[in-house]
Amino acid sequence: MLTPRLSVIIPASNEADYIGDCLAALLASGPINAECIVVANGCRDATAEVARGYTAQAAAAGWALVILDLPQGGKPNALNAGDKITKSPLRVYLDADVIVSPNLMVELIAALGGTAALYATGTAQIPRAKSAVTRSYARFWQRLPFAQSPAPGYGLFATNAAGRARWGDFPAIISDDTFVRLQIEPHERVQVAATYQWPMIEGFAALTRVRRRQDAGVTEVDRLFPGLLAREAKAPLGKARLLALALRDPVGFATYAAVSLAVCLKSGQDWTRGR
Repeated sequence: MLTPRLSVIIPASNEADYIGDCLAALLASGPINAECIVVANGCRDATAEVARGYTAQAAAAGWALVILDLPQGGKPNALNAGDKITKSPLRVYLDADVIVSPNLMVELIAALGGTAALYATGTAQIPRAKSAVTRSYARFWQRLPFAQSPAPGYGLFATNAAGRARWGDFPAIISDDTFVRLQIEPHERVQVAATYQWPMIEGFAALTRVRRRQDAGVTEVDRLFPGLLAREAKAPLGKARLLALALRDPVGFATYAAVSLAVCLKSGQDWTRGR
């Protein structure tokens, strides 16, 4: 088999309920000379077994499917393990609960062409949540500067060989996506039109835990890599803009503000995903 031109690396810890749909959607991309590496890390469920069940489907779709079943947990460790076994020039790093559209991988391949360092992602869509609180939070969150910035890359980001050369191993940090995005200058980031579904966590308590983790991740990047956040390139959220957003969606603003307040009030760190 030829060396794949694209490798999709999926770190998956206790994702048995999600990995099947993720893989089915990915394999619908068709035969594009690609491989998928699922790295089940520290799983206490059937994540690896479910992923292996897609081996025949992957072959029929023209994909190579590799399953790594690691006893130790940790997303950075899983990302590094996947990176070490591929020689593909193009890398996509994909969360196990993300559902890609059929054209996304093809558009990413096209966007990452050339020799200059590039970072790319698709156009994220947040599917309708089951809980009213998450629907309100998600609606408001999608209007904030980060979500509106070019190529934010939450849940899915990709680089070409020159982009991947900007860093070595993934460091043992919380926010790998922030770390990678900021290795690449704003003008080197591309967002393609093809979409992917990125589900938001359900319920107030879970939103608070995840938001606390996200905030801690950004703080950690700023502490360990001084100056890196200057590359964020998101528009400032001034008082006037915040007021306009609040007037446009008072329920969404109240939900977002309540989660923000809960994050500030509760001390300690809880990295539970809240699934």
